[in-house]
Amino acid sequence: MSRPNVLQVGRFPARFNERLQRDYQLIRLWEQPNVLAERGAEIDIVVTSARYGCSAQQLAQMPNLKAICSFGVGYDSIAVDDAKARGIVISTTPDVLNECVADTAIGLVIDTARQFAACDRHVRQGKWLNGQYPLTRKVSGKKLGIVGFGRIGKDIAKRAAGFDMEIRYHNRRPDPTTDYGYEADLKALASWADFLVLACPGGASTHHLINAEVLAALGAEGILVNISRGSVVDESALVAALQAGMLGGAGLDVFEDEPRVPEALFDMPNVVLLPHVGSATEETRLAMENLVFDNLDAFIERGELITPL
Repeated sequence: MSRPNVLQVGRFPARFNERLQRDYQLIRLWEQPNVLAERGAEIDIVVTSARYGCSAQQLAQMPNLKAICSFGVGYDSIAVDDAKARGIVISTTPDVLNECVADTAIGLVIDTARQFAACDRHVRQGKWLNGQYPLTRKVSGKKLGIVGFGRIGKDIAKRAAGFDMEIRYHNRRPDPTTDYGYEADLKALASWADFLVLACPGGASTHHLINAEVLAALGAEGILVNISRGSVVDESALVAALQAGMLGGAGLDVFEDEPRVPEALFDMPNVVLLPHVGSATEETRLAMENLVFDNLDAFIERGELITPL
């Protein structure tokens, strides 16, 4: 392919932006809001992310689009069916972020159960002078349910095994490569688990998969951890369950309407809130950036993607 026109849908870190600007014939969507109406037919490749996506409306304005290269593993914000129907290929950045996201999941399990973040606030606010922090919950040896047993789910299980946790998982179908227990009934898994960790994809098929009934099954001693997508959890039901004491706690890296987070969660000591930082380490983000560029270059040079969806 001769020097293609690349549309950058949203801002990325400075290093990523500079590399795109230097190496490609770049159009930045936020700098030219009308560019799709005016030059949509000229665009060959879209660079986006799970945050920015690429909608069906945007696709319709780019009749000659050939590829979408996305930063991240989530693709629920991309109109995948529309793209596939037109023969537009899509790449994501799998595997390179698995370890850091799995680390985050285990960190949230520990932090939510032991309430380390709340303990930190207890010390910083001078409250330790008035008394010891209340007792919290043990992690080692407890029961961990994993919803979504893909690459990240398996890495979470590997880490949890180091804490002597009993592990079961829920998937669309059993995984023949593992000896961990499979539970086809999500509510049954929630009822069994001390911790329920979400590692499944977003999108219509998992929208509000974790609803009031599942939260009730997890119960007043159970802890929910979400490092998947905010859309997987019915956030209103989650807030209600926590307020009513019907759920033991929640560790959340993702939310339904990021970056807006329900203020009702802010003062709950049994809730840990992270600003979607599951993969946000220097090492992992650099590896993700490099994989986006590897996909771009492979498509431009050979018409192939290294990590096609």
